[in-house]
Amino acid sequence: MQKERIFRKATVDDMDAIWSIMLQAKRQMKSLGSNQWGDDYPLPQHIENDIAAGCGYVLTIGGEIAGYAVVDFNSEPAYDDIDGKWISADNNYVVIHRIAVADKFKRQGCALSFFNFAGQLACQHGCSSFRVDTNFDNTYMLAIFKRLGFVLCGKVSYIRGERLAYEKVF
Repeated sequence: MQKERIFRKATVDDMDAIWSIMLQAKRQMKSLGSNQWGDDYPLPQHIENDIAAGCGYVLTIGGEIAGYAVVDFNSEPAYDDIDGKWISADNNYVVIHRIAVADKFKRQGCALSFFNFAGQLACQHGCSSFRVDTNFDNTYMLAIFKRLGFVLCGKVSYIRGERLAYEKVF
């Protein structure tokens, strides 16, 4: 019998489990040679800020926290200066940042479930699209974007470097 998957807003009580998942994701990226995240990002204060802002979400499976992501309905400032062009001219979009899945739950469709969940929330908020970004060497996220039908729109820049920018219109 498949265990129930529940998506909910993260709370401060979830911090230890979330941070453990983030450290697992950082180790995996490093072992794969990805520069997506480093020692200085993300940090616990990023997660604390996400939770305080009400945009941090967890996926639980059978009551255990299996993953974490930011589902943000506020515009991403870096997206205003895209080197390229967004598909939709509408600035009413949802962004997913800092998505990570616990090692124990990898390869069980958790990341795809997060995107489906975020899409449902986005529709409730009247959003017209997803906008996301990732590092050029984050092969897992690039594969998810391809599988879900995201379109490469260009590049965006952060202090930590350039990222590939994708969009999917609902």
